[in-house]
Amino acid sequence: MKIGQRIKDLRLERKLSQQKLALSIGVSQKAIDYWERGVNEPKSSYIILLVKVFEISYDDFFWDIE
Repeated sequence: MKIGQRIKDLRLERKLSQQKLALSIGVSQKAIDYWERGVNEPKSSYIILLVKVFEISYDDFFWDIE
């Protein structure tokens, strides 16, 4: 699984819109869209915030990432 798909899956499991997730970590909705589509990947500082928002461990976040 790619990191963008992981972000999308976690976001949808928590019933968050791209906009709401973006606001919660301080990025644009377009950034979330780019990450989910694999255009680019989040910096490590945003991964830290994503893990907190999704309330999971780093191991869970990176489980099955290519």
